[in-house]
Amino acid sequence: MSSSSEIVFPASTENPNSSKWRFTWEAQSHTSTLRLILFNPSIKPCTEITVNLSVEKSLLTVCFVEGDSIRVPVPRVLIDPEAPVHCRVFDDHVEVKLSLLLPVDHPLISGLDLSEPEEEKPDSDTFFPFSVNYEIKKLSAMEEVHFYCRSCSTKLTKGIRLFNEMPSVDWQDVADNWFGTCCCSFGGISEQLVMQFAKSYSCTTGVCLITGASVIICKEDLVGCEFPELKGGQTYDSQVNSAKVTSLRPCPEEENNGVKPNNEVVEMMTDGDSSTCIPEDKMKSLAGMSSEANCDTKNHNTGCCTNNLSESFSKEKEYEMNTELLDKQKIFLKGCLGDAFMLRHSNLSKDVKWIEFLCPKCSSLIGAYPCSSDKAPLDDGVRLYKFNITTCLPVRGLNDLFREYTLERMFSRQLLEAAQDELTFRTVVRDIHTKCALSQIVLLNPNAWCYSGYCMHNMEPVTKINMYPVVKLLFSANINDTELEPRNVEEWVTKNQADEVFMLPSQVKELITNLEMANTMLPPSHMLLQGFSMSSLKR
Repeated sequence: MSSSSEIVFPASTENPNSSKWRFTWEAQSHTSTLRLILFNPSIKPCTEITVNLSVEKSLLTVCFVEGDSIRVPVPRVLIDPEAPVHCRVFDDHVEVKLSLLLPVDHPLISGLDLSEPEEEKPDSDTFFPFSVNYEIKKLSAMEEVHFYCRSCSTKLTKGIRLFNEMPSVDWQDVADNWFGTCCCSFGGISEQLVMQFAKSYSCTTGVCLITGASVIICKEDLVGCEFPELKGGQTYDSQVNSAKVTSLRPCPEEENNGVKPNNEVVEMMTDGDSSTCIPEDKMKSLAGMSSEANCDTKNHNTGCCTNNLSESFSKEKEYEMNTELLDKQKIFLKGCLGDAFMLRHSNLSKDVKWIEFLCPKCSSLIGAYPCSSDKAPLDDGVRLYKFNITTCLPVRGLNDLFREYTLERMFSRQLLEAAQDELTFRTVVRDIHTKCALSQIVLLNPNAWCYSGYCMHNMEPVTKINMYPVVKLLFSANINDTELEPRNVEEWVTKNQADEVFMLPSQVKELITNLEMANTMLPPSHMLLQGFSMSSLKR
């Protein structure tokens, strides 16, 4: 058995370990009980057993009346050596409960060094999850960053030196909230701002944008990759001229030196995690437009503008905006596109298709990019998923900033964020292309800890194991011959007000595989509940 904290699962039913005893250690946050579930799929446990615990050796031994015994490694937790060991035998498994001096997630535990002296210890601030600001700080501190394929170590990009956070707000809502939507207020500016956003929205050569799940690289910075050219002469300059149009990204040189371009005074507007720079003359021009609209409206009405006038004004401006934008730029009016990982309805558009981006050498999935009918990246950017790439070699080494990222951890992290924001614990995962439901998920416990593996034989040395945080959940999915009934899924969504996310089908397949494997580490009596399968995901 591996000494790392990774789960060891059988690859298939023919795996030689499938006939061995399996164990799962479980603990809940804020509780001082450690539970062991022990079972063998092909053997019914006898009722007479003896349990011996050796805290010094981190070993628990279960002896059967027939003379056989199995050994289970004990995780690195603070066990109360004076507390009794409780054991119960069920039809298909054995349950053992131990008492802890402190819960597994107690702050004092995180400060204790329970590792072996010779073990290499990562820095405490490198544990998952990371914040985007933390990653930007670390990447910016490096002289130059190349991204590599995690599967084959192929270099994917040229050297990147500049890193910024991807704007993640709805531009129209932000502009409306800032300036107002009424034409007799300062609201005329909001429409012009959104149009400027759409015109300037593009990925820039030499700049990497960071999101929670991916890094967005300009197509010109990718190595050994070719993309279709835009149709109809719709060229889109990747180099954004911040002195002429509104810029989504501040110029790093200007920020560091504190110098404004052409000595212009720049008005700064900040909302949430994005900022916008607008030259003063542009601001005055937009303000003048709003004032003209205000005066014209006041001449028709002594009070605030009527609904009819407001609607007429909005339609006229919308027409002017659309005629000035390229076809693909109109798509940006609704806001940013996202990165195709757990998208919501607000990020979907019938005019946008997502293309899976494969490693040029090993053809493994490493990212995706949005396109229209011409199959070229809409914003000149390709999203590389953090759990498919590495920031340096060797892959997943101590200096690899993305070494802790996996698909299941990223999925569970965003699942929990949605549960906190939307107060929903039910989710439907849909195919981003067909919109068909591929899986249903119900959150049970977001604060569990566990470790699963196979029991050791008598001659095998005791391995050191660490429990890790997991999200316990129920799931159903299109597995083998079982398919979700569309009508039942839609009724379930409506009745429970379930959240809906859209993902690439290959990622959903990998996610379901992880859920199935976690399910195999539970005894049959724990596998199903109300028609759903019990499982867990790392968080």
